[in-house]
Amino acid sequence: MPGYELFGALERKEVNDVLETGILMRYGFDAPRKGIWKSKELEQEICTTFGIAHAQLVSSGTAALTTAMAALGIGAGDEVIMPVFTFVASFEAVLSVGAIPVLVDIDDTLTLDPEAVAHAITSRTRAVMPVHMCGSMANMDELKAICGKHHLLLLEDACQAIGATYKGKSAGTIGDAGTLSFDFVKLITCAEGGAVLTNNEALYKKCDQFCDHGHDHMGADRGADHHPYLGYNFRISELHAAVGLVQIRRINEFLDLQKRNHAVIFNELKKISGLTFRRRPDPAGDACSFLSFFMPTEEMAKDVMAGFAAAGITGNFYWYDNNWHYVRKWLHLQNGSWMHRLFDDQKKKVLHYANQAFAASDAIMGRCISSSISLTWSAQQAQERADKMAEVVGKVLAKHLIKSQETI
Repeated sequence: MPGYELFGALERKEVNDVLETGILMRYGFDAPRKGIWKSKELEQEICTTFGIAHAQLVSSGTAALTTAMAALGIGAGDEVIMPVFTFVASFEAVLSVGAIPVLVDIDDTLTLDPEAVAHAITSRTRAVMPVHMCGSMANMDELKAICGKHHLLLLEDACQAIGATYKGKSAGTIGDAGTLSFDFVKLITCAEGGAVLTNNEALYKKCDQFCDHGHDHMGADRGADHHPYLGYNFRISELHAAVGLVQIRRINEFLDLQKRNHAVIFNELKKISGLTFRRRPDPAGDACSFLSFFMPTEEMAKDVMAGFAAAGITGNFYWYDNNWHYVRKWLHLQNGSWMHRLFDDQKKKVLHYANQAFAASDAIMGRCISSSISLTWSAQQAQERADKMAEVVGKVLAKHLIKSQETI
């Protein structure tokens, strides 16, 4: 899955271009940088690759979400509907602008359940934020229709789905704005970095200003820039952008490898009766960074995970017990363990939503296993892994079948 697996000479060459000038900052110092503008190049490559008019690089996917929400005017007291299955940064970013994250159930796509979204809308709802988890997209047609009907913003968190598409459109390019993460374990890595995507020029300009202390970037003298808005320091460095510049040019290479290896394992596991797979609204658009499947019961899923570990099959995730990606283990939020004070209404609602029961999602996540797909496997290695996984899953299903028959 992660681009760092294939980091090599091309990435080092781009980084050395920056080191030779000594200009590591993305803005200013025009003369000594000698025409080296890696961040600008990467932003243009992002636009071309994903079919979007504007891309603003920032320091992380979290910073991208915060920047996008600020530019969209989402703030104090606004409610943002988001899924219970996501990296915790999605929740944190909503809090960072003073808004209230409203958690709702997922469905078997492992993304937002449109019906749950519709039921969660209140007079304070400002935006819906689908998170395209594990390489595959949410049902964007239904979510767009809901947002259109209720005049809500649609902000895509595509940080977990670089390279995915939905009916021909890239993840992050369908809503009012979208965000990407280029951290170390994403398909395209900058080591650290992120981007806001939008077709709205006015929104793009606000993002450009917000992530650099409000600089309008209109003059030749950085120190004389105007600052029409308050902003923060979410800048990416030229060193990080240099790595990403090569990685994005290799995206089709990465995706081809990922999809090939995913298909090998999928084709083996789908032979097993009793095993089901996540529903993909657009199967052809799956970036295939993970293969996610469901066991019939939670007990069986845990037995499979134990079997994988015993067999030395690494890179499998049981999100139900994961500290970072599923709400039931976000104990710091459930306990109100934050360093700075939230305003009273925000604090009350954060504690409410973080401690809410999500039976429908529990029933899905308790049975789900996601197996990461490596870029480094040969087709033979992928097949060997598939055979081992199938053997473990088959044994667990057989054991539980015998167990159920004994109780009859």
